[in-house]
Amino acid sequence: MDAVARTSENRPPHGRRRRPRALRALLAAAPLTLLAACGQAASGTEGAHRGEASLALPDLSQVSVLGGLSGRVLLGLGLVVCVMGLAMGLATYLQLRRLEVHASMREVSELIYSTCRAYLAQQGRFLLVLWGFIAAVIVVYYKVLVGFAWGRVGIVIAFSLVGMAGSYSVAWFGIRVNTLANSRVAFASLRGRALPLHRVPLQAGMSIGMVLISLELMMMLVILLFLPRDVAGACFIGFAIGESLGASALRIAGGIFTKIADIGSDLMKIVFKIKEDDARNPGVIADCTGDNAGDSVGPSADGFETYGVTGVALVTFVLLGVPDPAVQAGLLVWIFVVRAVMIVASAASYRLNDLVASRRYRDAERMDFEKPLSSLVWLTSATCIVATFVTTWFVLADSAAADQWWRLATIVSCGTIAGALIPELVKAFTSTSSRHVREVVKSSRQGGPSLNILSGLVAGNFSAYWLGVAIVGLMGGAYLLSLDGLADLMMAPAVFAFGLVAFGFLGMGPVTIAVDSYGPVTDNAQSVFELSVIEDLEGIDDELERDHGFRPQWERGKLMLEENDGAGNTFKATAKPVLIGTAVVGATTMIFSIIMGLTEGLTTGLENLSLLHPPFLLGLITGGAVIYWFTGASIQAVTTGAHRAVEFIRTTIKLDGAAKASEADSRRVVEICTQYAQQGMLTMFLGVFFATLAFAFVEPFFFIGYLVSIAIFGLYQAIFMADAGGAWDNAKKIVETDLHAKGTALHDATIVGDTVGDPYKDTSSVALNPVIKFTTLFGMLAVDLAVSLTDRGQHTLVLTLAAAFFVVSAFFVHRSFYGMRIRTSLEGEDEPAVEDGPTSTPSAGSEAARSPHDEQVPQEAGAR
Repeated sequence: MDAVARTSENRPPHGRRRRPRALRALLAAAPLTLLAACGQAASGTEGAHRGEASLALPDLSQVSVLGGLSGRVLLGLGLVVCVMGLAMGLATYLQLRRLEVHASMREVSELIYSTCRAYLAQQGRFLLVLWGFIAAVIVVYYKVLVGFAWGRVGIVIAFSLVGMAGSYSVAWFGIRVNTLANSRVAFASLRGRALPLHRVPLQAGMSIGMVLISLELMMMLVILLFLPRDVAGACFIGFAIGESLGASALRIAGGIFTKIADIGSDLMKIVFKIKEDDARNPGVIADCTGDNAGDSVGPSADGFETYGVTGVALVTFVLLGVPDPAVQAGLLVWIFVVRAVMIVASAASYRLNDLVASRRYRDAERMDFEKPLSSLVWLTSATCIVATFVTTWFVLADSAAADQWWRLATIVSCGTIAGALIPELVKAFTSTSSRHVREVVKSSRQGGPSLNILSGLVAGNFSAYWLGVAIVGLMGGAYLLSLDGLADLMMAPAVFAFGLVAFGFLGMGPVTIAVDSYGPVTDNAQSVFELSVIEDLEGIDDELERDHGFRPQWERGKLMLEENDGAGNTFKATAKPVLIGTAVVGATTMIFSIIMGLTEGLTTGLENLSLLHPPFLLGLITGGAVIYWFTGASIQAVTTGAHRAVEFIRTTIKLDGAAKASEADSRRVVEICTQYAQQGMLTMFLGVFFATLAFAFVEPFFFIGYLVSIAIFGLYQAIFMADAGGAWDNAKKIVETDLHAKGTALHDATIVGDTVGDPYKDTSSVALNPVIKFTTLFGMLAVDLAVSLTDRGQHTLVLTLAAAFFVVSAFFVHRSFYGMRIRTSLEGEDEPAVEDGPTSTPSAGSEAARSPHDEQVPQEAGAR
């Protein structure tokens, strides 16, 4: 094996030398192509339509509320709330650090953090490469075509970097908090009391939620309060593009990483009949790293972006759709004051719920971990609704929208109700007490993996129906409310109402993030417990009694950790439809901004927004095709990466004479996961990016249909996959905790279902959210570019570029399978390597030593 490894160090994998050259050429060619195209039409650019980046804010100081406070003063108080939210998050983080933990568990959690840190550092370098690419396009568009001065172009670029840095920084904070909390939860379980196992992961989640939402709101308030009003549009658009780029890359790569590791680790339970987190399994550390990369880094960056992009969409609508500057100012102040008040409402609800749970479960040895999480969600929803009505009346009572205050508050509350109702509906399909999940277990008992998978598909499909009906019902209620009087204030009031529903979805943002972040902590806690091998330490019982004052309760602690993980699985599932629902509803508002530009303020060309306009209909059909490709490509990346990970683990795992896998082998699995996560992410991102350019250049209303289509197809595909995966995951949990049937054929069947569900719920479904928003945001620039060139008589050039961009996109679509597929024949022998494909390796069942090609993992795979 060592000889093979040494040989591989000097031999690059097949096709790897040529692939990066091709990628570099494509990355360099796209901005240059745009530059050449725009250069031909550069004359007369000063009169071009300058898009959303040229929007200017109204004077917010003209807003006066009850008591004589001006709008700027209110927003300044919002900044104070943000500082307090950041302080609360940081204080909670410091409290977690001070919690007691055994050295053996702390050592494991720090190893997990070190691998997470290496992963994030590599992702940071990767993000800078992608940002450079986007920055080049921004320069070409705003400088060459639109004719902005360099100062304003610099503002767009700078705020795109700020937005991306925001997504990246909250992701980093999230993994630090979660990797502190995991070992503290594991240690707390030894006392045999249930309450700390609930409080610690929820503390960690609230810390992340408060920092994330407060930082996001603070950045947007800084733009509103401290920058010139005439550059605000450029700041907001750049900010949204940057955070969307960061979230897309971190969400897609994190989703691929975590499921490669999870599947690679889980399959060892079937192959070698070992326990869940056997310390001898080198894939377990990668699995723990993946829990944070996929379930902490991804959601943190995604939540940051969702909150920001929804705000940018509402700001853009107000500036484009509301003609009266006084009404514009009043609505903008109202939106951001309500956001600040909801942070306070979320924090107060958390404190109250924590007080009630502490009194109720203070001495409990067992508890239903889902109940206090559910009560927190409903309490926060109710508190935020009351706060919304009070704040709306206070801010708008003396404004031009005074007679509409209760309608606006009710519309926002439709979204806030959705933030609590959707988790309840999700629980009906994913909770360990759900009939659908128990149906998965019952079908597996006699039907094995086949019926297990079919029952999970049933749960996912039913959930898409019920959640879809709920979202349509709440949006329909908002639409009916918008019919009464809002048209006097704005154009397309229904679109504004939909944007406010998305705003309401995120009103209880800190709590939504908190219950989502609960899952990776509880999942990691189980692994830390096993990997620490604390039970096998000599004299550990006496040591714990001497140093910490209690006798450990090993079996009860392990059982509670497993039950708590089931609650974590459920509430991880509940946050996914909230975020994807927000993306889709918010995308409606951004699409309206594009329509406003294309129809000159809804005055011309409205007949093109009809099924009778063939390009619009074709766009609707095309969006579905892209969603299904993206789903398949993301699962393919997981499949290939998991194949490599399984092969490596099978050929290196030592079950005799070793208490733990070596740190080197564990880090090697992390490297394999990182390699395929970055390769898959880059391929899919570029496919989506060039598809956006291509379809925006085909025909503007074709592109509108395309955007609507990816939002609708993406919504149902994401809900179906997320909830089917959640059902499979918790069906396995029932077999392990309620039936105590580990190692049986039933357990094996549920493991198979869980490995199918892993990329469903944590890769494909969650990645659709940032993809929808990035496509819509970047599409704003792309379609404006195409229209501007057409207006200058360059229609032939536009169609030529559309064809060229589509060919590039099709290349990456082709590559997402043929460049990522498993390189073994049906007989298990290596196939000849193909140009531009990943390296070939023996099959998972091969008895060969570790693959020489897996020994060489580039520092930035796929990016060089």
